[in-house]
Amino acid sequence: MSRFFGARYREGRSRQPRSGLRVVADVMLAVVLLGLLALVVARLDEGVSIQLQGEANVGDGDSLVIGTERIRLRGIDAPELGQICRRDGHDYPCGRESRASLAGLIGSRPVACEGRERDRYDRLLADCHVDRIALAPAQVEAGWAVAYGDYEGEEAAAREDGRGLWAGEFERPHGAAAEAEHARPSAILAWLRAILGFP
Repeated sequence: MSRFFGARYREGRSRQPRSGLRVVADVMLAVVLLGLLALVVARLDEGVSIQLQGEANVGDGDSLVIGTERIRLRGIDAPELGQICRRDGHDYPCGRESRASLAGLIGSRPVACEGRERDRYDRLLADCHVDRIALAPAQVEAGWAVAYGDYEGEEAAAREDGRGLWAGEFERPHGAAAEAEHARPSAILAWLRAILGFP
């Protein structure tokens, strides 16, 4: 019995110099497994796009409902429905005017939306269109929403021309923080996709 344990001890000691190779192999295995996990996540993410089309009920200047799905326009933020702003030295209901602007863009036409993520209120963050009008940049261009994404040019033009909110004083909406919080996993996923060579 002691010979067996002695042999096992000598065998274990003789393998110790190879432990560096084992660590490298373990690290490489972990990297491969992480890559495979990222690939699975990327493929799953590509399949969860939600597309909706239909009559929309406008909640405020950056949100609407189609059927039972609550939707937030991605990349913008508008005043809350009850928010008050100042123009020409007087208070006015800028939240209601922002809502009226979005309702006017939609009219009675069907709205088509597509999104993949949800905010902390479980609203779908989506890009929405009416005919060929993209609603989010149109709201920013009209001055009734501010940019939190790709619409800085539209916001700059609205500010320069004094359109909508930019015609007076207003407290910049902060609700897009929820979108930014939710976007962190997407940023990580985009980074993994770039590393793995996915579009």
